Amino acid sequence: MEKLEKFALLGLSQNMLKALYKKGFEEPTPIQEKTIPLLLGGARDIVGQAQTGTGKTAAFGVPILEKLPEKRKTVQALILTPTRELAIQVAEELNSLKGNKKLRITAIYGGQSIDRQLANLHKGVDIVVGTPGRILDHLRRGSLDLQSIAYCVLDEADEMLNMGFIEDVELILKTTPAEKRMLLFSATMPKEILRIARNYMGDYELITIQKAELATRLTDQIYFEVALSDKFEALCRIIDIEKDFYGLIFCRTKVDVDDIAARLIDRGYDADALHGDISQTQREKILYKFKNRRVNILVATDVAARGIDIQDLTHVINYALPQDPEAYVHRIGRTGRAGKTGTAITFVTPGEYRRLMFIQKIAKTDIRKERLPEITEIIESKKASIKSEIKNIIESEIYHDYLGMARELLEKADPEKVLSALLKHAFQKELDESNYNEIRSVTVDTKGTTRLFIALGKHDGMTPKKLIRMIKKEAKIPDRKIGKIQIFDKFSFITMPFREAEELLEIFKRKQSGKRPMVVLANAKANKEKLYP
Repeated sequence: MEKLEKFALLGLSQNMLKALYKKGFEEPTPIQEKTIPLLLGGARDIVGQAQTGTGKTAAFGVPILEKLPEKRKTVQALILTPTRELAIQVAEELNSLKGNKKLRITAIYGGQSIDRQLANLHKGVDIVVGTPGRILDHLRRGSLDLQSIAYCVLDEADEMLNMGFIEDVELILKTTPAEKRMLLFSATMPKEILRIARNYMGDYELITIQKAELATRLTDQIYFEVALSDKFEALCRIIDIEKDFYGLIFCRTKVDVDDIAARLIDRGYDADALHGDISQTQREKILYKFKNRRVNILVATDVAARGIDIQDLTHVINYALPQDPEAYVHRIGRTGRAGKTGTAITFVTPGEYRRLMFIQKIAKTDIRKERLPEITEIIESKKASIKSEIKNIIESEIYHDYLGMARELLEKADPEKVLSALLKHAFQKELDESNYNEIRSVTVDTKGTTRLFIALGKHDGMTPKKLIRMIKKEAKIPDRKIGKIQIFDKFSFITMPFREAEELLEIFKRKQSGKRPMVVLANAKANKEKLYP
């Protein structure tokens, strides 16, 4: 528990410190260090400007969990998020942080059984995490009462604005008591968000967390579609195609970390493993070897990698897809530091594409698809590296101890044959194509559909026909690929397959050139039909 000294200084209980220790926290992030004491001890509302990956959920979740009393019969806190995925993520995080405190936390979002939500609410809930549309739906049904809440949090407020939910948010806020504490978190602060702060918050404290340089801007982010059984083979190919690979490999469990590290060592790589079961003394030894490049590959879990500060990693590889966008940002932030570029690679198995797209959207970054290197490409890369090393030895003139042996060999055989024999003797095993296994071609599950938010509606003269015409003008997407269309006063929704949606998003992103995009993903179900008949 000595690792949590800075958390303890913030005034947290032993129960909370134990929960933080169990989750692998060591030191508070800047947003946590500033927010937690204000919520624990002050009375002012809070507006926080911080990017995804800064630890916002714990920043507001930890003090709220500390302050709420147990066994109340009414909802005590409301947390609004723009998407159902984020609602689930926040609820899971809060449940893992509450320790042994008897608080009921539930996520409410579109797409989930309304009967299940009604049953949960009827049992009594302390903290509700939800998307605006479904929260408003429950308010209108009378199944949710927010008149006694002590805390209201708007998470990713700018994203709610982009998706057209601000009117819903305002309707919800009007049902809450004036004397509650309000917290608003947003990566950007457009005038509409500041208006919310002025109209619905009291005297508030502004917290701004600036990143010196966002790691995602310095990191080339790519993903490979690969079957679960081929992940290790894919990993070896990526390591071998690089001349000076120096990277972190992230796995989900301790068992996976040990297994992958052992298999890498068996194949002759300089690798080591790091996870929660490793003692502090051993951890320090492993990190010392890694920082000094005595091993160039470190396989780790998210928890074990906390606090690793190495400036010149070439790669971060997500052997397992991260659970949430914050974990993704934390992972890839290990490369692309100190102004240097790096590469972040993510393996995506069939069925994981939708979660990858969610991570990309919330992390506000681009992850492009690439193909894995072929065996012949790896062998050619190794040959080029060998030739470069031999050239360097010749130029540096560090071969004199071997001149006598060279002359003896050249007296008895043709120079080309001598050199060929030496290359075979030295590199036969390394250049053997049988070291690699074939990788099956797979396609991730992109047959499903996704919904897009269009920032044009009836007030802009938009109709279903005009929307289809606009889409077909910008991208050659056939009619059969365009699904359900919903036109509302100020915005519209359209459904189409993942692949076509990704193509359309990229086109409009380039077209807007830095301005707020006209087309964005709309993963949260807002039940707009009920609000705007």
